[in-house]
Amino acid sequence: MSLEIEATDVIKIILQFCKENGLTDSFNAIQNECQVSLNTVDSVDNLVADINNGRWDAVLPQVAQLKLPRAKLEDLYEQVVLELFELREIDTARAMLRQTQVFQRMKLDDPERYSRLEHLASRTYFDGREVYGSGSSKEKRRAAIAHALSQEVVMVPPSRMMALIGQALKWQQSQGLLPPGTAFDLFRGTVQSARDEVEAFPSVPDHEIKFTTKNHPEVARFSPDGSMLITGSVDGFIEVWDAVTGRLKKDLTYQAEEMFMMHDEAVLCLGCSRDSEMLVSGSQDGRIKVWKIRTGQCLRRFDRAHSQGVTCVSLSKDGTQVLSGSFDGTVRVHGLKSGKMLKEMRGHTSFVNDVIWGADGSQVISASSDATVRVWDAKSCECVQAFRPPQAGGGGDAAINCVALNPLNADQLLVCSRTSTVYIMTMQGQVVKSFSSGKREGGAFLAAVTSPRGEYIYCLGEDGILYCFGANSGKLEHVMNVHEKGPIGLAHHPHRNVIASYAAEGPLRTWKA
Repeated sequence: MSLEIEATDVIKIILQFCKENGLTDSFNAIQNECQVSLNTVDSVDNLVADINNGRWDAVLPQVAQLKLPRAKLEDLYEQVVLELFELREIDTARAMLRQTQVFQRMKLDDPERYSRLEHLASRTYFDGREVYGSGSSKEKRRAAIAHALSQEVVMVPPSRMMALIGQALKWQQSQGLLPPGTAFDLFRGTVQSARDEVEAFPSVPDHEIKFTTKNHPEVARFSPDGSMLITGSVDGFIEVWDAVTGRLKKDLTYQAEEMFMMHDEAVLCLGCSRDSEMLVSGSQDGRIKVWKIRTGQCLRRFDRAHSQGVTCVSLSKDGTQVLSGSFDGTVRVHGLKSGKMLKEMRGHTSFVNDVIWGADGSQVISASSDATVRVWDAKSCECVQAFRPPQAGGGGDAAINCVALNPLNADQLLVCSRTSTVYIMTMQGQVVKSFSSGKREGGAFLAAVTSPRGEYIYCLGEDGILYCFGANSGKLEHVMNVHEKGPIGLAHHPHRNVIASYAAEGPLRTWKA
């Protein structure tokens, strides 16, 4: 039986006593306290004061959520019983002795101490000097208990109002009303930005996370709140790293105990909910799993999400649906609540390499190795537009690796095909702007991302070079060699000038401005 249930049992006994003896005000006060804040401790000072003054009706609900050592818990319960003896509330004291787990354990493990209390219950008088012994008293016992319990409170949980405010701010952030990377100062009533004020291209090493070729990451994503960098590896492991230090997050209990979220086969894609609470992952064997990041619990699994490997996943804005694309050429929508496939979009004739939701969720945009980008109606699943970016040099149909919404204009797309040129295009397939490395051979782009505000476009070439383009100027602003062998992909921090690159050779590297 848990401590919380134990305290609740004692409270019920006292409530019954108050009710039966006409102590209506005390009964109502205790009942309200129990219903509203049974497991909150708002103030250590108040807890100490309540114990010193013998306000046990207030103390017991406060300690219900504390993980107290058995000895201290027994001292507390014993003192409550002794004071009930002194008040000659023998029936209530006996009920506590015989109905609570604390005293039942005492009866088994310390029968002499328990028998003494039963003996005191049978007396017709109460002698404090005999009960407490020479040199002690009721007040001294209370003070000792107060000090002992105060040592067990290592932190005070937030009040209910603060919890509600926190949930409200989290909701605002998930709805895009509070931009990622911002903190709200409740006392000043203003937003404090954690964003880099000026966007600049990363140019120097930041951190390196060591992997080998046998467990290298196939995918990496920053969480929307910017606190985590999450990797999915070829060996099936999903790991959560601190985005600031580049170290494994050991404040996640399961990772500290060397337990990890994982798949049976290589993890190929990851996606986060807008509030950074949930993670969706897709693997080589066609499975999709949805996780609670804080606990590592698998909330939902789709064992037959696709007939082949899942290449891309994304959670809907409200977090109720999972969008996915696969080597099997299909785009699908899965219901998180039902655990079933809700919709399927067919039309691509080769691998689907990327799929995203439109800005308002009414459209789905997919990119494929068949060299086309398709725009789908999210409700009817009809393809409303299909187009191809220009093929540089007339070299045939190049696979399209990825698409992304343009932060400067949600009606435009960044389209990256396996050529040395990326394009900003409209949803109808018109080219707005192009960015080219000028390299004719060996430099085809494998992945592309934009900076948070869209001022820069970053492309990872098959030559292991990161190409940094100015979105407004269209010029190549900077190049740097980020990997020697087997470059795979990129991830940009949601509100800092930090970018992550990863490769089959092993290490994941982050770069900063």
